[in-house]
Amino acid sequence: MGIAADDRLADKIMVQDADFDVAAEYQGLLHHNAQAGAVVMFVGLVRDFSHDSQVQGLYLEHYPAMTHLALQGIVADARQRWALQQVSLIHRIGYLAAADQIVMVAVSAKHRHEAFAAAEFIMDFLKVKAPFWKKEITSKGDVWVEAKVSDEEAKDRW
Repeated sequence: MGIAADDRLADKIMVQDADFDVAAEYQGLLHHNAQAGAVVMFVGLVRDFSHDSQVQGLYLEHYPAMTHLALQGIVADARQRWALQQVSLIHRIGYLAAADQIVMVAVSAKHRHEAFAAAEFIMDFLKVKAPFWKKEITSKGDVWVEAKVSDEEAKDRW
């Protein structure tokens, strides 16, 4: 499906230590984007629980070149499936406390169905295809987070 490269705006794909401003990112999706009929945004947060432990924070590591290629590939795959205007994907690294923002996926499209589907697709693939390593800082000690079967199942439905 997709749209011609000259009809779309540049995507924003960032991996960063710093927090992000959701309102500013939303405004960025609207700037010079009068054809957008829908913007769908997802923001993931660091939970304060995991299984049977209280989580104080999370430490995320990544391999920059590998991560950026994986994120670009996920966005490119979404663009091949849906006619998207613009995509903004921000993932944080380093130490994050409970309730901190960790990831944002935002998609603008002419129609809401495409925007909703693409945002969910990007997030589902990001969870299993992007090379981030997470260590939870918990009340019972530090624990490296293993991949979840439910995340793989979410990706497989696409």
